[in-house]
Amino acid sequence: MNFSASNTMLWDAMIQFGILSTILLAANVLRRKVAIVRKSLAPTAVIGGFLALLLRIFGLIKLDGTFLDMITYHTIAIGFIALSLRIPEKRPETAANSLDGPKSGALIVSCYLVQGILGILITAGLAYTFMPGLFKAAGILLPMGYGQGPGQANNVGATYEQLGFAGGQSFGLSLAAAGFLCACMVGVIYINILHKHKRINIQTIQEKAEALTIEDFQSENEIPVSQSVDRLSIQTAMVFVVYLATYLVSLGITSLLEKTAPGISATVSPLIWGFNFIVGSLAAMLFRQSFNWFTKAKWMKRQYPNNYLLSRLSGCAFDYMIVAGIAAIDIKDLSGLWIPFIILSILGGWVTLVYLKWLCKKLYPAYYYEGLLSMYGMMTGTISSGVMLLRELDPNYRTPAANNLLTGSSYGILFGAPMLILIGMAPKSDLRLLIVLLLQIIYLIFLLLFMLRVKPGRKS
Repeated sequence: MNFSASNTMLWDAMIQFGILSTILLAANVLRRKVAIVRKSLAPTAVIGGFLALLLRIFGLIKLDGTFLDMITYHTIAIGFIALSLRIPEKRPETAANSLDGPKSGALIVSCYLVQGILGILITAGLAYTFMPGLFKAAGILLPMGYGQGPGQANNVGATYEQLGFAGGQSFGLSLAAAGFLCACMVGVIYINILHKHKRINIQTIQEKAEALTIEDFQSENEIPVSQSVDRLSIQTAMVFVVYLATYLVSLGITSLLEKTAPGISATVSPLIWGFNFIVGSLAAMLFRQSFNWFTKAKWMKRQYPNNYLLSRLSGCAFDYMIVAGIAAIDIKDLSGLWIPFIILSILGGWVTLVYLKWLCKKLYPAYYYEGLLSMYGMMTGTISSGVMLLRELDPNYRTPAANNLLTGSSYGILFGAPMLILIGMAPKSDLRLLIVLLLQIIYLIFLLLFMLRVKPGRKS
């Protein structure tokens, strides 16, 4: 085998990974040594992401967009698998709020609906007044870009382009990029505001995160530190075994669907691969539960998952995920569409924040700010930006906020199914666009009633 630099397949990925690592270390130096950067309270990974983005835009470094997307995609799954393998702590609020998962899913979908209603009102309003040539249903791309991310924004934008929306694909991808920027910038600004008004204390949060006891490093009956294999190797191996199982399960399901139900496969398969972190988390929880079964059967005597090391593995994955995700931002050519793009981007971010501030206070009273910022990050960017903001308030994931992102996304697939029909109906005619708007309002009311009126242990 050729080990020289001429073997690009051997070296390219390692070189680009090394560039990302160098930028992450440089960002850490900036965060610690430059006062204005330190006072901004911007997460190190966010600083690194924007540093990489600027260097990439000006052509000073070469980072392949496909490689960045690959890093973002895989590290989301790896991070959540590591979190799901942790032995759960018993929390009194968990039992009291058994509907957190379904209500988080309803919150996510209701946010799509709010963004969709706002988007249609803006683009239809512009089309009937100042921009008569504008594609009226273009506003549907706001929840696709902000709530769903670049994948769905690209798919729906390309579909609308075939239906007459010139530049629809670029418009959708640009909204997704603007949403990610909104999550990072508005989220960090809001953290600064909370810190300034003494609603939160970042220094205290960091001190608590650093104040670890021996129990944090090793629980009772864990495998000993001094073994023939490093304990970190065991944790890493478990994460990648689960990820391999995730791939095999996803491949098996999608292959079976492709053979038996091609029509359903076209819709379901992209969801399975796109939300592979959900499949991975479910597999990790099953894998973790299997240890209890083995212990009861007396096949296993030691506890293998180590919460501290698994948290560090997830933290490492999420750091690279954030750097790669921001570095991959790409605002497309929007000739003739800048006005609706700017209006949707600004109002979309503001309305989403106001809506979530109102509902998160009711749904997550015990961890309001963690719930709010994590949901805002996800509903303007992706789940990665939600995790990014959450880590500034809850570095060790002690609140259920991270779990709400995960379980909420699972329930969100179920609650969000009607959106697929509405997306297809909207561009057909002005009448259907009006029907879609009314149906969104009705469905939003239904979800609000579920979130605000249904209580644990009470029949709906």
